[in-house]
Amino acid sequence: MVRLIACLGLGAFLGAVVRPTYGDITVFSNARSVGIYFLCMVTMGYAENAREKILTEIFNGYDGKIPPNYDNGNFFVQSMLHIRNYTNTPVKSSVQIYIIGIDSINEATMDFSMSFFVRQRWVDNRLNYTPTLNMSRLELDTKRMSNVWVPDLYFVNEKKADVHHVTVPNKLMHIYPDGLVVYSMRVTAVFSCTMDLQKYPLDDQKCYIVLESYGYSTETLVMRWHPNPVEKADNLQLPQFELQNITDYICDVTYAGVTYTCLKLELFLHRNLGYYIIQVYIPSFLIVILSWVSFWLNVDSTPARISLGLLTVLTMTTQSQGAKASLPRVSYIKAIDIWMSTCLFFVFAALIEFAYVNVLARVDQRKVNSVTSKLNEAKEDEEEKTQNQQSWCFTKLEDKERARMLDKISRAIFPAVFLVFNIIYWLVYVFWEPSPAA
Repeated sequence: MVRLIACLGLGAFLGAVVRPTYGDITVFSNARSVGIYFLCMVTMGYAENAREKILTEIFNGYDGKIPPNYDNGNFFVQSMLHIRNYTNTPVKSSVQIYIIGIDSINEATMDFSMSFFVRQRWVDNRLNYTPTLNMSRLELDTKRMSNVWVPDLYFVNEKKADVHHVTVPNKLMHIYPDGLVVYSMRVTAVFSCTMDLQKYPLDDQKCYIVLESYGYSTETLVMRWHPNPVEKADNLQLPQFELQNITDYICDVTYAGVTYTCLKLELFLHRNLGYYIIQVYIPSFLIVILSWVSFWLNVDSTPARISLGLLTVLTMTTQSQGAKASLPRVSYIKAIDIWMSTCLFFVFAALIEFAYVNVLARVDQRKVNSVTSKLNEAKEDEEEKTQNQQSWCFTKLEDKERARMLDKISRAIFPAVFLVFNIIYWLVYVFWEPSPAA
């Protein structure tokens, strides 16, 4: 303390008392600058020494393995005597999530990946200290953090998680004079999300993040949401979804008769339909329309109609497999299944219609060939031959007209039925809400 007072006095003397002898302003300015610089250096050095001294004092005898509100002496005695009704007050931890980005949502594995900051606040009275020189808080290095008790928070529905370590462990801990501890870390985690895909891709999904204390009951640790529980980055965007709402819950749970603190976040995700309109619905719609071109081709154009029918069927099959490739093998029917199956049915029905028309035309041709053969062999009655030929030609014209009439009916029936299907499909899957699973 004496050394500090002497340094402060010397700095003040050089900065304020010294005056120029010959009225030289430069001498006066230099002397004042040297005094101020010397005073700042002494102040910074004292602040560093004071910070180190405070850290040494608060960690002297501090045990990071024991929660803050345990009476240390009573805790060891009671634990040795197997007394369960401790008189400690639970630590109240405030939790906040800052969402950096939601990287991916995978329907096949039913999970989503998210990068975020976990921020916790609690009071540890053992870390109280008296600030000096307007020191508002102590900022701990990551090596010091391991000496401080922290809540044993974990994510219940987490599949895989990593705390970032580039270039140093992405953790932050500030200690305030009243013992308030602010702890933050950056995490990227993959969370499971049970999805109901009955309306896929016209669906909305609810995904959850569940946080619990792993080892401390509510008698020792109580976690509650911060008044502002969730914050999001301004540039947060999802490729196929829109994050419409986030709801926070308190969900304390009981295991084996012991109650543990629990927090839950519900993320309401609305699927954007633009990608599926462009990549699935419009191509399949056009393929169905292309299959109707065969109705305008001549019934005798067998190679052209066969090629068109097979091409549309194979293309529709490939399109259907591609649309379902990224989906899990669930037992219920999805909206995309209804659409692709119906489109495949219409394409296949157009091919079957051509097959029936072609059979009618081939039967007529056989009849014409049979008449010609009979006319060459029978020479007896010319009048009777002429009547038979006219009769078969009339039948030929009648069957040809039936084939052409079937094509004309198909030109109207197929589009009309497909239009009715579209109206029913979009009305049902836009407004229908499936009942939640039990």
